[in-house]
Amino acid sequence: MESANGITRQQAEDEMQLFKKVFTVVRLLDGEHLEQMHKRCKLDCKDEKEKSECYEIWNKDHPCENCTSLQALYQRTQKTKLEFIEDELYQVTSRYIKVDGRDCVMELVKYMEMDTLVDSRGCEKLVNQLIEYDQRLYKDALTGVYNRRYFEEQIKKKNENAGVAVIDMDDFKLCNDTLGHSVGDAALRTMVKTVKHCIRKTDILIRYGGDEFILILENIKKENFFNKLVQIQSDIHAANVPGFPKLQLSVSIGGVISSKETVEHAVMQADKLMYQAKEHKNMVVTEDNASYVAPGVANRKARQQILIVDDSEMNRAILSEMLKKDFDILEAENGKECLDILQQYGMGISLVLLDIVMPVVDGFEVLDMMVHNRWIEDIPVIMISSEDSEPYIRRAYELGVSDYINRPFDAKVVYQRAYNTIKLYAKQRKLVTLVTDQIYEKEKNNQMMISILSQIVEFRNGESGLHVLHINILSELLLERLVQKTDKYQISAQRRSLITTASALHDIGKIGIDDKILNKPGRLTPEEFDEMKKHTIIGESILKNVGIYQNEELVQLAMQICRWHHERYDGRGYPDGLKGEEIPIEVQVVSIADVYDALVSERVYKKAYSHKKAVEMILNGECGQFNPLLLECLQDIQDRIDEEFQNVENQSEEENQERKVHDQIMETTVLG
Repeated sequence: MESANGITRQQAEDEMQLFKKVFTVVRLLDGEHLEQMHKRCKLDCKDEKEKSECYEIWNKDHPCENCTSLQALYQRTQKTKLEFIEDELYQVTSRYIKVDGRDCVMELVKYMEMDTLVDSRGCEKLVNQLIEYDQRLYKDALTGVYNRRYFEEQIKKKNENAGVAVIDMDDFKLCNDTLGHSVGDAALRTMVKTVKHCIRKTDILIRYGGDEFILILENIKKENFFNKLVQIQSDIHAANVPGFPKLQLSVSIGGVISSKETVEHAVMQADKLMYQAKEHKNMVVTEDNASYVAPGVANRKARQQILIVDDSEMNRAILSEMLKKDFDILEAENGKECLDILQQYGMGISLVLLDIVMPVVDGFEVLDMMVHNRWIEDIPVIMISSEDSEPYIRRAYELGVSDYINRPFDAKVVYQRAYNTIKLYAKQRKLVTLVTDQIYEKEKNNQMMISILSQIVEFRNGESGLHVLHINILSELLLERLVQKTDKYQISAQRRSLITTASALHDIGKIGIDDKILNKPGRLTPEEFDEMKKHTIIGESILKNVGIYQNEELVQLAMQICRWHHERYDGRGYPDGLKGEEIPIEVQVVSIADVYDALVSERVYKKAYSHKKAVEMILNGECGQFNPLLLECLQDIQDRIDEEFQNVENQSEEENQERKVHDQIMETTVLG
């Protein structure tokens, strides 16, 4: 057994002789000498004599990325790793010891014969474990495609002969904030499924950010690249999000052909083009159709594009001559060509001048398609036609045209009406963006303050900080499934958002409960339980006294949830013994969410149940009776609940790990 001062040099030599019978290489490194060697390695010392003493045994010309000997020295412990040198595998054990009172490390290196390392069954298990590890490491949990880490570690420095595109979902933040994160997740999954349907198995799709994806189409021809991106953009726009038939997706795509540069550089170029597409939404921009001039030339202000649709070449020429000075002109000689251009450019078209009577597809059919695809909401149309009968004009306006001009026309009138219409739509878009941003900021601040308040309650109650977030998620999932399953309850998307926000305040009344009762590790006495029940009434009372805000819909809803979230469908709940539909459906939803999370979470008085057991207990009535329809909804979404909660916990764990690393770095910096 080693003494406090370690062992003598002779004892170390004796040990090393024994180890040499087992290990390929055995050597003893003085601690100070080891540190000096490491510093020379980091400085990339050019003196081959000095350089070789650290890693000559590895027969390689660069230092180890993970020096276990240095780690063993600093941590005063033993470290082991596997090291590949070309195709040969070595086991390296670095053991800290004191020799004659000096800090040393004994390195033990053993060559591992791959054919005898594991048997065939063990090898198969090892491979499967490595594949599973790779899947967890590099795959996005929500969408199943590669993640940002895969891009950073495996892709970005490669030189690929490929088409590289950046795909960004339009208005994703607005979708999340107004319809809920579960809808946003469903939209992302639908988008990814659609993209994967359009590409080859050898192509690579990466989730780079929240709603931003990188697509790498290997060895694609330049002439096919743009068409493929347009197909993806078109298919996504036509895709149906399961459970949300009225939700229409759109994406902005920027793409470049990469040959000699790195993928990282190509992504940067594609990202710039994506932002050009983003200005108009639902659009594809590549190097061939980008609205910018060559580098080194001063950029001109992007001009708006007007699409002139008329089967008469002369009429198109006349209109083009009137407008070409201040606008870029696109032309189509029939409705089919018009729809193809709209499909390609999307909101890159600022105005359509549309004739009615045309071959192949006429003007009214174009309008029908624009209404169906909702293009008419973002792209204004002025009808220019010699048809001046009242039924034609009325039908055109009913289909959403902004203006109607009869032939023959005055050039100045046409120009002014076109200019005014484009300007009006631009102002409307700006106003919508401004209002959306204001609503988002207001909602974000509301949710932030409510979250802070609810976290204070949870902290005092000794419960998990994730409890409030779990209630939000499960309430949202249940409400989503409920409106899909039945139209019995008229719950709008806005109302659902309010419910999930208000659910965070369900236990605010616990502020008024004595700590000894609130955090008692054992079963409560009847008297203590009666006292605990009062948190429902206390919570309602707190919200009743918020002054000028007490009539706000959010506060009214939160008051109901506070008071009645412990009521049960059979009338055996508290505090009022409400029964069946006497309990507002919003409260019933939050009640199930609260019970489920209480079951799967550890408390001072109980261990956590598994997801499967918690669902089983609720369905069997072990936690009181609930609305049968909501129980059906719970059954329908039980797999999604487990998945969503796991994602939240993984994300929380990652954030905690990042915070620990950050704190360690800061501590090291301060101490240094």
